[in-house]
Amino acid sequence: MPLHLTKIAFGAQSYNDIESWYAQRRSPNLTTRYRPTKWEQCIGGSLYWIHQHAIVARSEILGFSETKTGRWSIDLKPELVRVHPRPKRAHQGWRYLKGEPPRDLAPGEDIGDALPGKLAGKLERLGLI
Repeated sequence: MPLHLTKIAFGAQSYNDIESWYAQRRSPNLTTRYRPTKWEQCIGGSLYWIHQHAIVARSEILGFSETKTGRWSIDLKPELVRVHPRPKRAHQGWRYLKGEPPRDLAPGEDIGDALPGKLAGKLERLGLI
């Protein structure tokens, strides 16, 4: 079973901003200072994007490559898949996703009135959802 990573969609004002990042690139990637120690297990897994304190989308990890500057590139499939929002605290850099990953939205499925990530996280900690 592959490992998954999470990353904040820093600078995105809305989900449409994240979609535009993928629309503008033929082969999207993410550069990072350090390659994950379990990088081989991440290939075939997904990078889950966090926006407004919730996991909202994912993209499959195709591989890792070193850049000319010594940083690492996480090479992603040029497809962004929406997932059922799940509360997730903000963090710096990337992190391994713990537990089961969120389920993909089916074609034509609408998330409806999803709670904002911060509120859903607080209600979950209180045991109300």
